[in-house]
Amino acid sequence: MTRASTVLKLAYAALATVDTTLSASREPSRHHARRFTKPLLLPTLAASFAADARARRSPLRATTLAGQAAGWVGDVALLRDEPKDFALGATAFATGHAAYISGLLAQRDPDASLARPALVGAAWAVGAPRTLLAAYRTAPALAPVLAVYSAILSGTAASATVLGPQIPAHARRATLAGAGLFLVSDSILGLRKFVLTNPPAWLEGAVMATYCGAQFLLAEGAARAGASEAP
Repeated sequence: MTRASTVLKLAYAALATVDTTLSASREPSRHHARRFTKPLLLPTLAASFAADARARRSPLRATTLAGQAAGWVGDVALLRDEPKDFALGATAFATGHAAYISGLLAQRDPDASLARPALVGAAWAVGAPRTLLAAYRTAPALAPVLAVYSAILSGTAASATVLGPQIPAHARRATLAGAGLFLVSDSILGLRKFVLTNPPAWLEGAVMATYCGAQFLLAEGAARAGASEAP
């Protein structure tokens, strides 16, 4: 790992902390400040990833950078709260996860059991319908977009469970943790936006904390994929 990458990781952690704190407040001035902090998150993380010597050798490099670029579009879109902005954000994130999935599946273990991906699919089938039904009641036009997005997001988690042994174990663990944390983040987001009638302010902070952690872990997993197995 290069010095520049380390410095940029620290900058990302600082930005994530500030943006998460701002997001958990009901004060309009703090949410206005997020127009400066939130758009800086993924460019900083992507710069850290690109500067990491391990990432230069990673088979997940290109798809991770593509996922981060699409995530940045989603972050900017979700600074606004109109249905069309939410649809744009969900579409952008779906595109990003499609990039993550393509990279992960290219490194899959052909002999991997389907039990773990099936478990992820079962969890999606149990948890997603309630949020999608609530979204349909609130904003019917958004429901199909959210259904596709949630299925693709679950696909990232499922793909992370079948990485092959050519990807070091510490990289597989970080990637799986990131994909799982992304599911947690979006579950909280769906609960806050569509299910609860008066959600507490701290829930938005929980969304951002888990989201920032998820993006970091996916990037870290991809960088570790270019390194040798940890001792």
